[in-house]
Amino acid sequence: MIGLFYKIGAFCIDSLLTVGEVTIFCYNAFITTLKPPYDYKQITEQVFEIGIKSILIVIVSALAIGMVMVVQLSWGFAWFGAKGLVGPVVTLSFVRELGPVVTSLLVGGRVGSGITAEIGSMNVTEQIDAIKTLGADPIKKLVAPRIWAAMISFPLLAIISNLAGIFGAMIISSIDLDIGPQLFLTSTREWVGVDDFISGISKTFFFGLIVAFTGCYIGMNAEGGTQGVGRATTRTVVVSLLLIIISDFLLSKLFVFLFYI
Repeated sequence: MIGLFYKIGAFCIDSLLTVGEVTIFCYNAFITTLKPPYDYKQITEQVFEIGIKSILIVIVSALAIGMVMVVQLSWGFAWFGAKGLVGPVVTLSFVRELGPVVTSLLVGGRVGSGITAEIGSMNVTEQIDAIKTLGADPIKKLVAPRIWAAMISFPLLAIISNLAGIFGAMIISSIDLDIGPQLFLTSTREWVGVDDFISGISKTFFFGLIVAFTGCYIGMNAEGGTQGVGRATTRTVVVSLLLIIISDFLLSKLFVFLFYI
């Protein structure tokens, strides 16, 4: 019985220490990121890695999801004679939730694992220690450009996802439901407002921060050689995706209060 209490206490203490370390790291990284000077070359390179290289997968995924949603919803809406509402419903769901969340999950898995693998490899090969020895700040050199790139890339990718998903829904609506593009867009404008776009895109700033902070923190604490880097990469994907899903609920409640109440 005493051993059980000891294990529970040790687990609680370790958890508190981890939370403290993560909080301190995130605070220092965020403050360092905001302080000039900014390494525009590194930021541009990271925007290319995070954003530009993710455009294709975002477009293909959003197109497929938009098409599938129209196919599924049209069957159910037909029972109520409301096929004309398929376009607005799909668009509204995309700009509020599907576009930002699906994009962040897809890109977050790809980007988070890449950040952890890169920084983790530098850590286990003592390159980060070398940066410290030379008098440079590893957070300023490695973490800050990735945070800026994530905050820039995620909202832009979400906008591309929204446009691709709506375009896919419009195509299938024209083919299956005989709803022309003009009617589709007109009905959509009546139901979907600027607030819906803003509430969805705003989430992606936080999702980008989550992915960047998680990938950098786990990468800088990776140990155990190549196997340790592999474990750290897997941990980053799991943790970042879970945090995105949890934060999506919290942000949705916040934005509903701010924009719709």
